[in-house]
Amino acid sequence: MADQVHIEDLLNSSHKQPILLFDGVCNLCNQSVQLVLKKEKSPRYQFTSLQSEVGQVILSHFDFSTTHFDTILLLEDGKIFDRSSVPIKVSGNLKGLWPMLRIFWIIPKPLRDIVYNWISRNRYKWFGKKEVCMIPSPELERRFL
Repeated sequence: MADQVHIEDLLNSSHKQPILLFDGVCNLCNQSVQLVLKKEKSPRYQFTSLQSEVGQVILSHFDFSTTHFDTILLLEDGKIFDRSSVPIKVSGNLKGLWPMLRIFWIIPKPLRDIVYNWISRNRYKWFGKKEVCMIPSPELERRFL
């Protein structure tokens, strides 16, 4: 059982590191996490799968489904971001040309989310899925909740 004080600390807006919640069996989601780990300007994010105990508590707290996973989430400063807002927000903290994706903020979220939802609905068909969530390497384990 997760330590409730720890969970409350994660939900508290003073938690220092943003938490990226992803579908642990989705190949596209796992590749996205690997990209963030490789391209971060500095180690900024913590990660947890939506299926994990911590993920389930966060989902419940913010009234997201705990059984149907159709969005990546970002918990930052006590606020939750979903769908197309997450990759745009995260891209600003990556090396290379990735921060250019922030230009998509000018497109209204409902329009951005149409594309995001289409990809989300087809991600298993296009990218496949794993039977179990990824297991981080020992050097990355401290970044996964």
